[in-house]
Amino acid sequence: MTDDEVLREVQDWLAAHWKGLPAHHESFGRDPRSEWLAQVRDAGWAVPRWSRDWYGRELSNDQARIVERAFAAAGAPGAGQDRSNLWANTALAHATDAFKRVIVPQLLAGEVGMCLLYSEPGAGSDLAAIRTRADKVPESEGGGWRITGQKVWTSGAAVADYGMLIARTDWDVPKHRGISFFFLPMKQDGVEVRPLRQITDEAHFNEVFITDAFVPEANLLGPLNGGWGVLQTALAYERSVMGDNARGPRSGAGGPKGDHSLLGLAREAGKLDDPVVRQEVAQVIAWRVLNKLNTRRAKAELAQGNSSSIMSLGKLAMSRILHEEARVRTLLLGAESLLEGPEHPRAEDANFLALNAYFTSIGGGTDQIQRNIIGERVLGLPREPEVDRTVPFREVRAG
Repeated sequence: MTDDEVLREVQDWLAAHWKGLPAHHESFGRDPRSEWLAQVRDAGWAVPRWSRDWYGRELSNDQARIVERAFAAAGAPGAGQDRSNLWANTALAHATDAFKRVIVPQLLAGEVGMCLLYSEPGAGSDLAAIRTRADKVPESEGGGWRITGQKVWTSGAAVADYGMLIARTDWDVPKHRGISFFFLPMKQDGVEVRPLRQITDEAHFNEVFITDAFVPEANLLGPLNGGWGVLQTALAYERSVMGDNARGPRSGAGGPKGDHSLLGLAREAGKLDDPVVRQEVAQVIAWRVLNKLNTRRAKAELAQGNSSSIMSLGKLAMSRILHEEARVRTLLLGAESLLEGPEHPRAEDANFLALNAYFTSIGGGTDQIQRNIIGERVLGLPREPEVDRTVPFREVRAG
């Protein structure tokens, strides 16, 4: 197909099918737009770069962008998930064909809610130090795995159908080599979810207590004890998403975001002609543009099958951008930023964004972890000392 043929077909399809949807603000659980997303999936527009065997159209990267731009112009969601859907991309890369046939179409249509079961209270930012265990169930008892442990900072766990879980399956090898990666069914006895109240007064984070929960053999992704490699794929997509997107103001999630919102606020405040304000706003916008270019480069590497460390640059940059944008918003509002509540939406947005910026600094790997990755894998600096890296995990001391 030529580029013109791709553009004509996607525009004709959108004209025939897209009728608009109610505003959608909730980001966890089953997607309320799943009926529409299923249509996008079945038409091949959700993942246009993928093969036709897996709901794609085998388009080039440039042609896939034509599809994404056509969807964006129409205001229609669902296209370009081959670059953004960390759940589906991880499953496609590492699940067995049988499990992929079950889970990938559901993930592309948002028919199942997902969460990440990585962090643990005793492991901190060192995910290789996890102590949640997966014990093999004898084949005579039906096979599969029994999971026991505790996870924390799990967004969306209360409404998730599956959790992407890392658990230790071999305690007699060094810590990176004894981990396996599973899709854990969340709706079962043995999985208890307790919400954690956040600084923004929301409760998206949770603690998850897992006691002898069952996961079928088919839900193991990648090789047994090879979960660290699967995790790197998933983390790269997560950093890509966090480096490319950010939550908008609380008062208007469907309204203007980022630089457009900041420019509008400066204009409303009558400060757009102030040279200092112009420089502050321009700096934030310039960083956003630069970060988009970096993210495109990283996604191009992911499309080649490489787990790009450049994603860490984007994720770290987005953290800095969000803090700076919140600071500039507060500067523009001045004393008004001391107010709060729905009768003061501009101040409420500024305060919410200032507090929520810490989510990106901590979630998906802290800023400090991203700096380590950039130093070691991008700049080639010496590795940080790690005295337990070659010690069998059973012998590693735990505080």
